[in-house]
Amino acid sequence: MRFVWTLTGMLLLTVGTAALLGAAALGLLTGHAGPDGAFTARFETAQTPGHAVVVTDLDALVRREVPFARGGQARLRLDARTPDGPAFVGLAPAEEVQRWLAGAPHAAVLRMPLARGPLPVRLEQVTPAAGTPLTVPAAPAAQTFWVRAGHGVLEWSPGDLAGRRLSLVLLRPDGGAGVTLDLRAELRAGWIAPATWGSLTGGTLLVILAALVLLRPVRPREVVFVVEPDQVPVLAGRLGISSLSGLGAPAPPGPRRLPERQLVPVAATVPATTTRPAIGPVPRPATLAELPDPSSPPHPLRPPAPPT
Repeated sequence: MRFVWTLTGMLLLTVGTAALLGAAALGLLTGHAGPDGAFTARFETAQTPGHAVVVTDLDALVRREVPFARGGQARLRLDARTPDGPAFVGLAPAEEVQRWLAGAPHAAVLRMPLARGPLPVRLEQVTPAAGTPLTVPAAPAAQTFWVRAGHGVLEWSPGDLAGRRLSLVLLRPDGGAGVTLDLRAELRAGWIAPATWGSLTGGTLLVILAALVLLRPVRPREVVFVVEPDQVPVLAGRLGISSLSGLGAPAPPGPRRLPERQLVPVAATVPATTTRPAIGPVPRPATLAELPDPSSPPHPLRPPAPPT
């Protein structure tokens, strides 16, 4: 039973420690938020001689670069500006965007890894396939396949778009070539603060419970004597008490009396067929009248008494 309690305490301690470490990590993450609780990030300037900058699969990019932004009701806001003013930002099915930009040179975003300072934007220049006539994606706001669109600002919830293959397209409002973008992103994750306090509270309670389980006092084991009824007085005499009802009573004051010891002959003097009880009677001490006279000659079968 002691092993079970120890194993339970160790499991509670492990889970509680992991919860406290998670609360510490979330606390460090919260420390980078602004006064309004939003996380802001600036990106390096994205440039392309083509007509647009495209994130081919936005949900896959968010899942790979900022997975914590997909939990709960987190909100993402993207501000995009060109040297001439706000840029056009739109979300549309990837197949529609690929068909629309098939004849227009553009840049595809490969990665936006988290880093100190402005976040790097890794681009890959995409040119139309051989034999495809060049086209200009004019009047992007007039297209009907956009799921969401805006000028300069686009806001969405990554959780609502999870599992959908949507492309994020950034280009000049007139669809002209030579795009230079100044990007800024803002994330509001309302679940981080409750998760931090929940992990801290739960981890603390689990650690306290683990300490109570591991440091619980051990109950002493009780010794139970199982004897025959006729051996009860003999056992009481051997234990030095008047009856077995006094086993739990404290020892009387005064010098402690050592129990008497007796040598019992072995099988040489006891026949094999003779049975004797496990607890024998205590021999009666000899009186002065029964003691041998020191001046008398020793008994022929008894060894002489040692000198005093």
